[in-house]
Amino acid sequence: MNFRTILVHLDRSDRSPARAALAAQWAKAHESHLVGLVPTGLYDGVIPADAIATGMTDYIADAATHLRLRAEAISREFREDIHESGPLSYEVRLVDGTTIEAVVRHGRTSDLVVLGQDDESDATDTTVRGLVPQVLMETGRALLVVPCAGNFSGPARNVVVTWNGSRESTVAIHAALPALRRASQVTLISHRHPGEADDEQRLLIPEMLQFLLRHGVRAGAQREVTEIDIADALLSRVADLGADLLVMGGYGHSRFRERVLGGVTRQILAQMTVPVLMAH
Repeated sequence: MNFRTILVHLDRSDRSPARAALAAQWAKAHESHLVGLVPTGLYDGVIPADAIATGMTDYIADAATHLRLRAEAISREFREDIHESGPLSYEVRLVDGTTIEAVVRHGRTSDLVVLGQDDESDATDTTVRGLVPQVLMETGRALLVVPCAGNFSGPARNVVVTWNGSRESTVAIHAALPALRRASQVTLISHRHPGEADDEQRLLIPEMLQFLLRHGVRAGAQREVTEIDIADALLSRVADLGADLLVMGGYGHSRFRERVLGGVTRQILAQMTVPVLMAH
């Protein structure tokens, strides 16, 4: 099991180059093929207000031309950065359609999808809000979500894995095995609030540690009782341990066409300080 194909979403946001660079480093470490996905935005329905000069006679055609040139510029910069970073198997895909649809469709033909955290402060260009939750719920693949602040390089060396015995947590651990095998430190963490049952039969922590060991992952385990929110306790533990990756299950459900995330997942995606590998 390995990340044979890694897909990274590229756009005009300030963090896109950093996201692409981290994806390239992971691809090299795992000997993966890297796909740079550039949705043109043709059907997203929004372009920057000052992108098209006022008074143009055919706004739709000019908007389409602008979006195509924008996508080609993103692709060109991605190729240049890859060439500077050294040999790597990669390709660029320019695709029409909405960004969410493009990432979901192409993400399903990948092992790992690299996305950026929502950044409300980034006004560089039009960006798609809520991309991570929809891709998480619809793609059926692991996501590596890169924070909108901070410097991250190379594959993870110190990994925190949140474990609560759930289906989602199990799927995330299985999906993260290639990354966990390369780490020098892996810590399995379980949180509960005071008064909640200490359910050893559900967690089966010794059995999970043995499972990981059979996959070449030597991990330790910590069980903590906390009075604060689970997300805050988890992020605090990540900081205390100096971790450079958090692995967790992505919790949520589909309600008609709305994708609804669980509270801990939503908080982590909003407050994350290190890359998060998650799966649903």
